[in-house]
Amino acid sequence: MGILRTFWNSPVGPKTTHFWGPVVNWGIPIATVADTKKPPELISGKMTAVMCVYSALFMRFAWMVQPRNYHLLVCHATNETVQLYQLSRWAKAKGNLQQKNEEAGNI
Repeated sequence: MGILRTFWNSPVGPKTTHFWGPVVNWGIPIATVADTKKPPELISGKMTAVMCVYSALFMRFAWMVQPRNYHLLVCHATNETVQLYQLSRWAKAKGNLQQKNEEAGNI
């Protein structure tokens, strides 16, 4: 019971935005993981790049804010990883499309 009471009253506990912000924010990496099953032609390269920058900035914020918010840091590190994977899928798809267009033009 003491552990729960300590967590409940902590500066990053469920009474604070330091807890609920990351909980709600997990929707972004969860949605991105779900999108990895979709064809790479549907990926927006610009939006994915923006999400990479966003997550990198908020990883730094989560590290610098007092008290340090490890929950938010892990959430954005996960999002950064998945967004970089999506960006690589997009880049490979764009390369394949350009290669196919060049081959079609040469025939």
